[in-house]
Amino acid sequence: MTDWWYNHKTGEVEEGPQSLGSERDGPYASREDAARAPEIAQERARAWAADDSDE
Repeated sequence: MTDWWYNHKTGEVEEGPQSLGSERDGPYASREDAARAPEIAQERARAWAADDSDE
């Protein structure tokens, strides 16, 4: 099974970890999910912010 990574420095999707860990997000189960990594991060940040405001 291949893991997919999103390189936030280059904006490229990588098959397997190819770049430095500090430059990539993942692993993701599919190329499509890795390509959506910036959107996924924003969705998670909004959810966390909403949770924090509830406290």
